[in-house]
Amino acid sequence: MRRFAAVALILPALLAGCQEGASSAQKYSTGGDPADSPCDRVVSALGYAGLMLEPRGQEERQNFEDAVLGRLAEANGITREFGDRLPGSLRDAAETVKSTTAALSKSGVPRERQVALLKQYRAAADRIVAECGG
Repeated sequence: MRRFAAVALILPALLAGCQEGASSAQKYSTGGDPADSPCDRVVSALGYAGLMLEPRGQEERQNFEDAVLGRLAEANGITREFGDRLPGSLRDAAETVKSTTAALSKSGVPRERQVALLKQYRAAADRIVAECGG
């Protein structure tokens, strides 16, 4: 009983200390380091999505399953967060990534449209990766 009482007294102080430390340091839900550059964040998200995509030139073979849509949705979110902070020469590519991934991350998009969007996405994503030094 004494141990329980001691834990009950100490636990709130420990939790308060953890919350205080967490609020003072910026963290990303996906585990990124706040010191990462916008290029690093966007290139990482594009690479993660790319792991599930068919190779360039084989977009017609792409299976647009839920896992692929989810990765494209994540690329959309990261690009929305960091795309405006990319070098100015990449702003149009970032906008293309945002618009194509917004459409591609939704179910019910006709297959022909998905393939066309994927081709547009890939060209913009490849440009970002190349110019960001990825």
